[in-house]
Amino acid sequence: MSLEEWIIFTGFWALFVTMPGPNAVNCIAVASEFGFRKSLVCVAAILSQATLFLALTILGLSSILINTPETLMTLKIIGIIFLIYIGFKGLIDAGKYVRREFSFSSLFVKSFLIATINPKSLAGYLAAFTIIINPDVAIRTQMWVIVPTALTITCLNYTSFCALGAFLKDKAVTVTLNIRLRRVLSLFFILYGVALAFFTI
Repeated sequence: MSLEEWIIFTGFWALFVTMPGPNAVNCIAVASEFGFRKSLVCVAAILSQATLFLALTILGLSSILINTPETLMTLKIIGIIFLIYIGFKGLIDAGKYVRREFSFSSLFVKSFLIATINPKSLAGYLAAFTIIINPDVAIRTQMWVIVPTALTITCLNYTSFCALGAFLKDKAVTVTLNIRLRRVLSLFFILYGVALAFFTI
């Protein structure tokens, strides 16, 4: 991969991950509830998903997905339903204000699912590896540059969203403000689900 191609990929990837989406909302929501350190489980889950998608690209499965639009549409619908479900569940739970016990495994699985099946993520990866990848160069050769670049940018970006959530946690010191914050974040999940349904189906 040439320097020019790397700069194009880096710019695309930075724009892709910094545009707020379900992953960002999830990082902010978890950090606002459990604090910065514990919210890093979300970053670990997102990096695991990114590693999985990058590995699938190396194996050539992304091109198979592109050529089977029915499978891609099914994954998008599942992702949209999941985001809307999380939003409504969050709205219901916010009113109860029952402080959840921190569970690494359950938060990791939830964050991994949000990262894996949300349509924004699928669209971004497919765009990156169908438009930016040079078909004349072996994919494995390009991945030596792409993988560390993508994972570094992804890690820095979502760590900053966790920091933002922790900052909001300190500001939402009263029960009323905390409930409002949780309701707003839950509404974002629903809005993302509806918007993605409108633009992708």
